Amino acid sequence: MAIGFVLISTAPAKEHEVYNELLKVKEIVELHPLFGEYDLIAKVEAKDYNTIGKVVVAKIRSVGGVRTTKTLTKISF
Repeated sequence: MAIGFVLISTAPAKEHEVYNELLKVKEIVELHPLFGEYDLIAKVEAKDYNTIGKVVVAKIRSVGGVRTTKTLTKISF
């Protein structure tokens, strides 16, 4: 199982709308609001890192009001 944390920046006043849409994405297992440069952080779980990339592009960036994303991956030692 691959885990990624996606930092999401939204258009002004679109935080709640984006949040509600992202709750529908089954690969997002946690979603939290932030203050600062990014508005939301999503924990994404998928079978591999390639799939996480596809989720970010097809299911997160495609949501209206999402401006930018930055994906951080979890690496086990």
